[in-house]
Amino acid sequence: MASTPTAPQNDVTLGHSYDGIREYDNPLPGWWTWLFIITVVISPIYILYFHVGAEGRSLEDQYLAAMDANTRKKYKKIGDLTPDSKTIYTYSQDPEWIVVGQSIFKVNCVSCHGADGGGLVGPNLCDENYKHIKGVTDIYKVINEGVAGGAMPAWGTRIGNKNDLIMVSAYVASLRGSKPAKPKGPDGSPIPPWSPD
Repeated sequence: MASTPTAPQNDVTLGHSYDGIREYDNPLPGWWTWLFIITVVISPIYILYFHVGAEGRSLEDQYLAAMDANTRKKYKKIGDLTPDSKTIYTYSQDPEWIVVGQSIFKVNCVSCHGADGGGLVGPNLCDENYKHIKGVTDIYKVINEGVAGGAMPAWGTRIGNKNDLIMVSAYVASLRGSKPAKPKGPDGSPIPPWSPD
């Protein structure tokens, strides 16, 4: 017959056992307790500094600033762009630059057009119907100047950089023919496919 292990005389049990296993009242190690206390003391300072503090301190702000700096480096390679049909069409076909336009779209346009361009308050950008657009250069014009008495505000002064406006125009052009999750119904009339001319 096997003998059950006995507890040392100085250990105190919690007075219960599970399947023959007794639970002892052992304190946490001192380093763990102090680490926990330090974490609790520092956490309000962390929250105030990174989440309630001045603009630019949050991790999201730092990430966006780093992305912006990276985009500026990329723009040095291509120089100042002209918002003509060939430029917008070319960049709408280039996956490297589509990502740049998509990031600008996500920051400025999703509240009206949805994350996938299917439209919320604003129109669906993925179908073949357009209200104020006849060609690919009109996308730039609408984003830059706005339309319909403020229904689509002018983003030229808000976004500021002409290359950013061209990249977001190229991204919007690339959305045509995609399949958003919950597309808004057609708005406007069908137009011919985009062309670099």
